[in-house]
Amino acid sequence: VAGHQHSGEAGCAHQLPAAEAGPRCTGPSTEKGDIICYYGNRGNDKPVVLEPGTYGLSNALLDTPWKKLCFGKQLFLEAVGRSQALPKDALVAQLLDMLNNEEAQLPDPAIEDQGREYVQPFLSKYAAVCVRCSDYGTRTNTVILVDADGHVTFTERSMLGTDPSHWETTTHEFKLQS
Repeated sequence: VAGHQHSGEAGCAHQLPAAEAGPRCTGPSTEKGDIICYYGNRGNDKPVVLEPGTYGLSNALLDTPWKKLCFGKQLFLEAVGRSQALPKDALVAQLLDMLNNEEAQLPDPAIEDQGREYVQPFLSKYAAVCVRCSDYGTRTNTVILVDADGHVTFTERSMLGTDPSHWETTTHEFKLQS
């Protein structure tokens, strides 16, 4: 799992992907029978059980077809494709680099239509995987790796204050209980 949080705009869609193994969700999402659900503050009012696959999450609903989201998913899948040949630290570094990609994915009618009057002056910044504006943008990147033995590496990179040149990275490792 790789993702990031934004700061700024009030009322924007902040989603919470959630994993749950229990009787409240039906149908297995993984080979081990774990149930993976998605829930956000917009859209469906109940958790949605996800089928196995790759999903993109931006500052909208799950898999909103923004070009930056599709581009980010492509970069993610490329990194995952190379993951077997990389040490864990190198994979985490590649995923963090992916989350900080500032290449504008334009033109994108979906982003242009969503915030026609607000977004236009900043469109090239909003249309990147990593958003960098003076009062709004990416403030945290998170990479979660889980191996076949249930070993979890949780790495989070957070901006210190409001200066996009100062970041702090923390890593926590633990084993999932079976």
